[in-house]
Amino acid sequence: MNTNKIQIKFLSSSSINRDVSLPEYATPGSSALDLKACINKKIILPAKEVILIPTGISIYIENPYITALILPRSGLGHKNGIVLGNLVGLIDSDYQGELMVSLWNRGKKNFCISPNDRIAQIVFVPIIRPEFFIVKKFKKTIRFQSGFGHSGI
Repeated sequence: MNTNKIQIKFLSSSSINRDVSLPEYATPGSSALDLKACINKKIILPAKEVILIPTGISIYIENPYITALILPRSGLGHKNGIVLGNLVGLIDSDYQGELMVSLWNRGKKNFCISPNDRIAQIVFVPIIRPEFFIVKKFKKTIRFQSGFGHSGI
């Protein structure tokens, strides 16, 4: 198993756009790949509503020490209020289903999604699988038992 090789499959369905393409990096310095809407016609996402948009692809990571995160696109979120309905999507290494993007229009205006629009981004990250062991006490640190938000703003 090569750790950097991710299997991808194009899905065929009469309900999706035929122009499915590989996810792409927008620039040479991009950390995440863009995911596109695989739809046949424009869809209106009403304000304050959520919709599930297909990407037309499925992936199989295989390596249990890699996961994928589906993240919102910054510009869509800031300019139009379009974020992910689940805030972050987690794709486990053994998942092989279609990548679907839950889009939430938290804005005040309806938003139009067109075929092949870049709707989200996917980033692959390493996973650390810790081994837990039970202790009676922790070693004291500077923070020790200070509560959530103890350091202020």
